[in-house]
Amino acid sequence: MSENSRPLRVAIVGAGPAGIYCADALMKSETAAARGVSIDLYERMPAPFGLIRYGVAPDHPRIKGIITALHKVLDKPQVRLLGNIDYGTDITLADLKNHYDAVVFSTGATDDRALQIPGVDLDGSYGAAEFVAWYDGHPDFPRTWPLEAEKVAVIGVGNVALDVARVLAKTGDELLPTEIPDNVYQGLKNNKAVEVHVFGRRGPAQAKFTPLELKELDHSPNIEVVVNPEDIEYDEGSAVARRTSKITDQVASIIENYAIHEPKQNAIHKLFLHFFESPVEILGEDGKVVGLRTERTELDGTGNVRGTGRHTDWELGAVYRAVGYLSDNLPEIPFDSAAGVIPNEAGRVFDEGAHVTGLYTTGWIKRGPVGLIGHTKGDANETVECLVEDMVNDTLNRPAEPGEEAILALLEERKIPYTTWDGWYRLDEYERGLGEAEGRARKKVVEREEMLAASEPDRAAKG
Repeated sequence: MSENSRPLRVAIVGAGPAGIYCADALMKSETAAARGVSIDLYERMPAPFGLIRYGVAPDHPRIKGIITALHKVLDKPQVRLLGNIDYGTDITLADLKNHYDAVVFSTGATDDRALQIPGVDLDGSYGAAEFVAWYDGHPDFPRTWPLEAEKVAVIGVGNVALDVARVLAKTGDELLPTEIPDNVYQGLKNNKAVEVHVFGRRGPAQAKFTPLELKELDHSPNIEVVVNPEDIEYDEGSAVARRTSKITDQVASIIENYAIHEPKQNAIHKLFLHFFESPVEILGEDGKVVGLRTERTELDGTGNVRGTGRHTDWELGAVYRAVGYLSDNLPEIPFDSAAGVIPNEAGRVFDEGAHVTGLYTTGWIKRGPVGLIGHTKGDANETVECLVEDMVNDTLNRPAEPGEEAILALLEERKIPYTTWDGWYRLDEYERGLGEAEGRARKKVVEREEMLAASEPDRAAKG
């Protein structure tokens, strides 16, 4: 069988939104569809959906609803899910090249970007990504979380910072109706935080929140949002930003309303949004966090800020750093450590100025961890255009064993207990059953072994 007389075989490493959108774009390409496509989606976790399952706050069912659209893609016969497979350990780049015409890496970002200030290594200083993984029931993270501090800081003015602050400020019982597992509920039920302080070094017009996320802070009867009226300040650069962006203007308006609204009756927790406070040091005693030192900043006319030399020490027992995610450096794949991305041009993986034949990338690991989930659709379309162009020009990889069954035989030979799309339906039913028993829509399973037993009982037993 000639290369072009069989379906195009593509491996996508990472079955989060970015990888699934890439599979969808490939199936929708008329040129690729004319030849036929056969796609295997590899996922390190036993379950698919990546960021939506393990990065979105549990009290955001609206965002988790995106899974409905992703389901329709994974239901297509041209796509197979191969979960619980760790690239670089269970399967190598050589394996993928041996079985596929092209490989697309869409592994996203799971680590915390570094914050270069003194005190970040103190006990009580945490990366937001770790905390998110804990409350989202990620099996590779600890089952318990220290929630002893009564006053807590969150550094950052993006949606992740808001998620962390909101979860810390809510009660465990408020979050119980969501899908949180038992260990997370018990941890949050015993959370001692009564004040949560969010710090940003610039002003309201420079905050990276989305309006809906910002409004949601006020939905809880237990949270009073507090903004200092002195932080409502704009320069010409800020005014331009508000005039040219509806979202920026909405965010600034919501913050203004928080600064002037009446105190909420009976709210047991306060959530402070601090602007023009640049963190310069996490303060410690005996190796533990006791506070945060910030420098007051001021606008310089362009929307940027400069330091004033005036410092404030805030008494706090824990600090969460939500200053951005960092992508993982994948084995045998070029990586730009400074930018946290795979070097690429329009999705083609580049190494030393040349395209690495048959390798592509999409999503956060392609362009960095910025933007909303839907923005990865554009990434996927661009990458697929390049992949299809290379197919037309006959410059893809030439696999020795492109048959669909060959890779499954390899996984079986290595005794890898991989999960499938049918297995996800079984796990989904199992989690819904756990939730239904408690009057909830779902209760997420944390333990990898339990996930495997629910999704692939035969393979789990062999393992």
